[in-house]
Amino acid sequence: MRKFVLLMLLAGCGSCGAVSFDSAHVLVVDAASGKVLLSKEADRAVPIASLTKLLAAMVVLDAEQDPDEELQIEAVDVDPLGRDRGGVPVGAVVSRGALLALALLASDNRAMAALSRAHPGGPRAFDADMQRKIGTLGLRHALIEDPTGLSARDVSSARDMVEILHAAARYPVIAGITSRRSHGVLVNGRLRVAHNTNGLVGAPGWRVLLSKTGYTNDAGRCLGMQTESGGGAVTIVLLGAAKRSQRTRDAQTILRWLEASKRREALP
Repeated sequence: MRKFVLLMLLAGCGSCGAVSFDSAHVLVVDAASGKVLLSKEADRAVPIASLTKLLAAMVVLDAEQDPDEELQIEAVDVDPLGRDRGGVPVGAVVSRGALLALALLASDNRAMAALSRAHPGGPRAFDADMQRKIGTLGLRHALIEDPTGLSARDVSSARDMVEILHAAARYPVIAGITSRRSHGVLVNGRLRVAHNTNGLVGAPGWRVLLSKTGYTNDAGRCLGMQTESGGGAVTIVLLGAAKRSQRTRDAQTILRWLEASKRREALP
């Protein structure tokens, strides 16, 4: 993918610098103040793949159902187009809380499909609650039709994704799950370890507070996360990278820029 050059005003400095990104859409925001630190094509609605699951998880938690209730994965939870390779097997019995962990940490599509099916009122009620959530958050470019994110019609802008991440951060369950490198859950009474799809969680130099990755052919490699930088939280959205390595490289570029900005601010 051709690299684009982004010009930004350096924080606390009157000069400009240039940063190059492979991701098609980028937005970096100070979570406390809302100040935009870096931006590239941030207002275009594009497929977001499994970043959708952050919104879906909020809808699940808003219903306040018993997290210990056991649900069974059914054939209807399997994507009919075969896009959900792997995942919890049909017939497996898993608690609602464990399914949420699998959906958020391992990006398990069947887990999220089962959660939406078991929503009060069923899938139609889940979709209605999803649309209400989008309205409540004031999202201008978000359109969600599939809670798993497999649909190319699940779209958002990077700017709306920042708002989604800020909202998700207010849910301790979501933040707690997605900031772990791994988490053990019971599937059919047997321990299964789910690993975070974001390799930056727990990596040197990173203190990730909230995280979700996404990938489909239409969306490319996507990442939304909050990380601590200089004592405060920074929200990062990367959409549309062609390769996972490009997405990771973009994130590392942002981290270096943030660290350099803090050093410049500390200068007398």
